[in-house]
Amino acid sequence: MNHTRRTFLASGLAAACVVGGSASSIADEPAQIDGLIVLDYGRSFICNTADFNRVRFWVESRTVLIDGETRTEFYQCGSCKSENTFGEKDLFYADNYDFLPILGDGHWLVFRRTARLNPNYRGIKKVEEVWGPPLLKLREAKKVTVLDTWEKIRDVTAAAVPIVSRTELADEQSGLKAIIEAPVKTLNISIPKQMYQVDTGPIAYPDLSQRFEPRVDCLRLAFVAFNAPNFADFIVEQPTAVVEDEVEKCQIHHYSKPFSKPAKNSLLAVEDA
Repeated sequence: MNHTRRTFLASGLAAACVVGGSASSIADEPAQIDGLIVLDYGRSFICNTADFNRVRFWVESRTVLIDGETRTEFYQCGSCKSENTFGEKDLFYADNYDFLPILGDGHWLVFRRTARLNPNYRGIKKVEEVWGPPLLKLREAKKVTVLDTWEKIRDVTAAAVPIVSRTELADEQSGLKAIIEAPVKTLNISIPKQMYQVDTGPIAYPDLSQRFEPRVDCLRLAFVAFNAPNFADFIVEQPTAVVEDEVEKCQIHHYSKPFSKPAKNSLLAVEDA
């Protein structure tokens, strides 16, 4: 499906998932950078429609997969703990695990991180098989400033203005591209070095080496760090050995094996209009 600048957010995945409403809260002039509308992450949610549980998830990051003229948006939601939902007591399961969902291409990808290595760590289901067709309640940023100098990044950081990062990746062999957008939770500033460094996550890191079916299967949980416009470092959650005295005791799901990728990074200040 082709997406124009004005219809990008309201088409594709968003239109396919929305029931009884528009894909997002349309501002008079929503802020766009490089043709992509910037989200206001403090006020963007996914609301579900099943009668048994109309659960609402906060949108924590967005990854846009670009395959030629086709763009697919994935929304990584905030995590919670496994729970006895609507129970009379004992609302957290004793054998607990972290629960984190990602919505995209008509599917939910759910991560369940237990205290031990979990063979069911990743699970994919169609949206109608889980909480019913979702409603995307996305708020668009109305005023965005590109922070293209260290001085701008320094001043906006000190002023406690929300900052959104964008990291663009590409794989030459597959031809796939992606844009990872996330609110910056931690931002380091060095006055003597006149440097910044983003360290934020989790984000939905896309494997661009091949085409997956369903497409949401390309995603892994990761953190991203960068302090320059031309590269980004990632650390992905994956089976990781627990080693004591040079002896492997067990394996757990943990963020490990950092790596670096060529990238185009940008920082955006999101202010009230």
